[in-house]
Amino acid sequence: MLVWSRPSRIVLWLLFALLFGVLFLAPLAVILLSSLADQWNGVLPSGLTTEHYTDVISGSAGRAVKASLVTGFLASALALVSGTWAALSLRLQGHALRRLLGLLFFIPSAVPSVSVGLGLLVAFSHPPLLLNGTVAIVMIAHFVLISAFTFGNVSAGLARLSPDFEQVASSLGARPAYRLWHVTLPLLAPYLVAAFGLSFALSMGELGATVMVYPPGWVTLPVSIFSLTDRGDIFAGAALTMILVAATLVLLLGLERITARATGA
Repeated sequence: MLVWSRPSRIVLWLLFALLFGVLFLAPLAVILLSSLADQWNGVLPSGLTTEHYTDVISGSAGRAVKASLVTGFLASALALVSGTWAALSLRLQGHALRRLLGLLFFIPSAVPSVSVGLGLLVAFSHPPLLLNGTVAIVMIAHFVLISAFTFGNVSAGLARLSPDFEQVASSLGARPAYRLWHVTLPLLAPYLVAAFGLSFALSMGELGATVMVYPPGWVTLPVSIFSLTDRGDIFAGAALTMILVAATLVLLLGLERITARATGA
């Protein structure tokens, strides 16, 4: 419902600012202060220090950042390829079959991530395919959890794509492969970048399935944060959380710039 009166718009903006501040900015500010707190016994920290960042960076933070980035990139790239292929393939099917297969593609996102991790752990802990204790099972877990979102983004892009461009290319003698690489995919580029960014962000924050299957030598940032806070080291966990936020934000901003250049915005 549109609100036209100025007082009503002011009230709505104030309500939005209150909810945004309480639900988003306040928790983030508390985490930031915790990562810099020397001691926190009152309403505010009694002192500020960067020692927690120094401790986590000199410890296992570097390996955790590498594990999260590699896992996020590989799983998101695989999800992007498979999701794009599935969306393009289903477009050629009948309406009923397209709806059914599209629904099946979204089933992993409806299953709790812990259940996905447990299922993979049970399925790949015995021959003939023994993946328990390897990095591959972590990649598979992330791929299963994020592939539906990639498929959904690409499908939405295809639904908004006018068929006139492809029909014109076909009328000019363009073969299917040429039409795909030089017409369809370039028009889908903003949606592909957005799908990759969403998948990467989800992978960077994934904990439920990862904590079930990760090998000792491949600890991601969320697992490291969980381990630190579980041991009561809240300040170090907050510092590692800010590193996770910064790494994810930098990549998403980079992807946004790529999208802007691709669309000429």
